[in-house]
Amino acid sequence: MLKPKVAIIGAGNVGIRYAYSLMISGLARSIVILDLDKERSEGEVMDLASGMPYISPVHIAVGGYPDLEGCDLVVVTAGKKQKPGQTRLELVKDNVEIYKNIIPQIIRYAQKAILLIVSNPVDVLSYAAYKISGKPWNEVIGSGTVLDSARFRFLLSHHCNIDAHNIHAYILGEHGDSEFPALSKAMIGGVFLEEHCPVCNRCDHQKAVRQIFEDVRDFAYKIIEKKGETSYGIGLALVRITQAVLKDENSILPVSCLVNGYYGGSDVYMSLPAVVNKNGVREILDLKLNDEEVGYLKKSAQVIRETIRGSGL
Repeated sequence: MLKPKVAIIGAGNVGIRYAYSLMISGLARSIVILDLDKERSEGEVMDLASGMPYISPVHIAVGGYPDLEGCDLVVVTAGKKQKPGQTRLELVKDNVEIYKNIIPQIIRYAQKAILLIVSNPVDVLSYAAYKISGKPWNEVIGSGTVLDSARFRFLLSHHCNIDAHNIHAYILGEHGDSEFPALSKAMIGGVFLEEHCPVCNRCDHQKAVRQIFEDVRDFAYKIIEKKGETSYGIGLALVRITQAVLKDENSILPVSCLVNGYYGGSDVYMSLPAVVNKNGVREILDLKLNDEEVGYLKKSAQVIRETIRGSGL
């Protein structure tokens, strides 16, 4: 069976880090990269192709929209870059206008492909892609808080001295300042975090967890302040989502998806634990949050909804 075809719209740092990680993963048979700066994109592809003898066979090339034909997955990273001190939501209007040009072209040539939206603010732009494309909501997903949740697990693992693979914890809601940790459902090796911490008794766990979440929330801002952009972590997070789609895994990931009727939320994209497979989102899990978390979720939904209203959609 031939391996799938993936297209990447946008050859900036995020797009190329994803292309590199995807190439190494062996998940794709063909990778097509589209960007307005064709010469730079060609240089990136030449650089990537230099490593072909060391990986599984894959065809990688710069192309145009007609080359999207036959794609199983189209990943959109194109958009204005987040500047130091700028919130993701401040990017919205410029990037919605960009999407009004990009999405119709994708649908023209790759109507059956799953769309994975990465550009920020990802929740608003996932909603924009859903509206502009006319595709079923489950076939348009955003990278959401997959990376935020990975950062949360990493920092918890470092603090607790437990392998991150044995920590299950989600950051939910907006991929941005109103996101929140679902602490009531966080687990270490099958034990709820709220039960593990008092037994461990190594620290003031409520204070420690609060600080860890604040570090997660501000992680991207600190990276941007120090090096100007974030790309490696999201590149790997996108490969994880790609794997779930292309291998039809039915993996549970906190991707951004359309919410209707979830704790009163409606007609808004935000991150919740969802079963992801070859059709995009199979279903959203009915996570039983506590009252405080429900409040955070509703606040996050309101922030995103207000931004959607002001975006021109």
